[in-house]
Amino acid sequence: MHPMLNIAVRAARAAGNLIARNIGHQDQFSVEEKRKDDLVTDIDRECEQIVTETILKAYRDHCVLGEEGGIAGNKDSEFQWVIDPIDGTTNFVQGIGHCAVSIALKHSGKTEVGVVFDPLLNEMFTASRGGGAGLNGRRIRVAGRSSLDGAVIGTAFPTRYRERMLPYLELFARLINNCADVRRMGAASLDLCYVACGRFDGYLEQGLKPWDYAAGELIVREAGGLVTDFMGEPNYARTGNLVCGNPKVLRSLISVCDPQNLPAMLR
Repeated sequence: MHPMLNIAVRAARAAGNLIARNIGHQDQFSVEEKRKDDLVTDIDRECEQIVTETILKAYRDHCVLGEEGGIAGNKDSEFQWVIDPIDGTTNFVQGIGHCAVSIALKHSGKTEVGVVFDPLLNEMFTASRGGGAGLNGRRIRVAGRSSLDGAVIGTAFPTRYRERMLPYLELFARLINNCADVRRMGAASLDLCYVACGRFDGYLEQGLKPWDYAAGELIVREAGGLVTDFMGEPNYARTGNLVCGNPKVLRSLISVCDPQNLPAMLR
């Protein structure tokens, strides 16, 4: 295993253990609202500290970008770790067992390592650039579906960007009319991993932040999938709008998105 992947796995498991001990015990931690429908807890911050300390203990000259704490370590380093200590905080707060620790390593802007750990199911999704993707040490691959017929697609509504809701609902209506069903699970990193291992046939969401997708998109690509924005271009890092699946499903999803008629906010 890639040595930096080992560190990411160790950090994710340590933070995941803290999540597993606290989920369902809301009376034991505080909850704050950063913005409307965007929560943070004491456990988020503790998990981020655990991950950051584990990484910087092993690689003192690296940089860590965390969702809650911002930048730690050497901000000028070529190595940047991007972490979401609890992806799916609302699920965690509500006691819903679907959340994850997400850790990615970028070297000079290219993602080299990705780890997403679901501590409730003890599922460790991993990938290293050029080395394939795995789930608990077993190789995984995107589903082989050739169209949206019969497909199950992961998605999410833009609750943090309510001004986008009406145009997104139009897109959603086209989506539901072209596939078998959709799932809205509340943790983007796991949605991506579910595409990578074939549980979902595809996934689309808008307004994502780097820590939401940095690990998951590498895991999808290393599992044989493609990742683009809603226009079919590789600009999701700029827009935060992301679509993925195997090549045929991705093509169908982009067609459903109707790129020529997308409003600017969804591009």
